[in-house]
Amino acid sequence: MPFVENNVNKLVYMTSSNINTTHAFTTRFGGVSTGIYKSLNFAQKTNDDFANVQENYSLLCNALKISTDNIVCSTQVHGTSIRIITQDDRCGLFQPSDHQADGLITNSANVALMVFTADCVPILLHDPVKEVIGAVHAGWRSAVADIVGKAVSKMQSEFDCSPADIKAAIGPCISKCCFETDADVSGAVREALPSYYDLCVSPNENKFMIDLKEINKIMLSNAGIINISISTECTSCLSDKYWSHRKTKGQRGSQVALIQL
Repeated sequence: MPFVENNVNKLVYMTSSNINTTHAFTTRFGGVSTGIYKSLNFAQKTNDDFANVQENYSLLCNALKISTDNIVCSTQVHGTSIRIITQDDRCGLFQPSDHQADGLITNSANVALMVFTADCVPILLHDPVKEVIGAVHAGWRSAVADIVGKAVSKMQSEFDCSPADIKAAIGPCISKCCFETDADVSGAVREALPSYYDLCVSPNENKFMIDLKEINKIMLSNAGIINISISTECTSCLSDKYWSHRKTKGQRGSQVALIQL
């Protein structure tokens, strides 16, 4: 199923036709940040002018018709922790978070779950039957450790979701064409998905090209998810449109993936 580019007052974000609730995968276009953070930067812990970052959030929320007070995020640590979010977690977008989690799940209406990326894989989940949503940040460590499978399992155990009802969208991230790694990463893929190794990894002289989208797709399929949409866009190839940690050598902002019931 295709991804669609949306433009609201020059703020550009992507949506998936597979997700039938408010959501967005942001780009670099339509914000007010300047310099190396031009223009739509959501990273708070950078040298970007904080007032500009705040305005970028306001622009996004206005475009999606949601409130900044409803957004919940966590400190991302490239792990597999999945946190259940309630109305009580809406403590303020710009307040320090003492929670560490790379996956967020809720069945609370008007709570917007948000994860940050700049090459890692953003994955949004929606069960329209039980009305449950999830947002997942999957770097390669989290991906091979099956963070998306753990998120689906948590949706089942906490909210009685059926995997067959859950719809997933894998957003823009670094693709196999650009994600060149050493043997440690390819070895982790082989250990996690031995039967799918050749589908996810291609040798490149003494390096390895890794397909993070395919890894997460396989993990979702193994968890019983049938409806999966995958963005064809690569954040490194399209570093003018998306923030890419690898392409900018770390001198960059962040985009977000956000979903709300």
